[in-house]
Amino acid sequence: MAFVEPVILSARGVRLEPLAPGHEAGLRHAAADGALWTLRITSVPEPEQTRAYIDTALQMREAGSRFAFAVVEEDTGHVVGTTSYHDIVPAIRRLEIGYTWYARRCQRTHVNTTAKLLLLMHAFETLGCALVGWRTDNFNFASQRAIERLGAKKDGVLRHHALRRDGTVRDTVMYSMAAGEWPEARAHLLYLLERQAQAE
Repeated sequence: MAFVEPVILSARGVRLEPLAPGHEAGLRHAAADGALWTLRITSVPEPEQTRAYIDTALQMREAGSRFAFAVVEEDTGHVVGTTSYHDIVPAIRRLEIGYTWYARRCQRTHVNTTAKLLLLMHAFETLGCALVGWRTDNFNFASQRAIERLGAKKDGVLRHHALRRDGTVRDTVMYSMAAGEWPEARAHLLYLLERQAQAE
């Protein structure tokens, strides 16, 4: 049995469902909102590469190293982005959350906070993870702030670690949250969502 089994997670109008070929058109449309593939610090697929992006995610799921979700607006049924569990290591109950991107109209809304709450709840409370990690480009300051808002701790920087789409090599900033830190982080995320709900 796989460490991460297929599951649908939902709250506050946001639904995470296992990424599948049927999400191709929705993902392509989401990426077009902001031409996200033109950003050098992200890994959003170009429109014609969307199917290959999904196929790669499914191959990684088969190998047990990644489980990708489509992020769907429940009231419209529109796909607004994607996020994944990855670098899954069942033996030590560790995984990371990443491969995350959203249509521009959903950025800096409750969508990402809700998705992260759902993923963290499932990781710590259902899968029994001891630790959840994140990694991001050293120049992706928005991503770093978003990860820190979740309550994650900065572990350090892996220098000259990974290729960007433009052929340059990035440093990777690593973060993590341990199971013992989850209750406080959970309370804070719920507080943030209440604040966002009042503001939207």
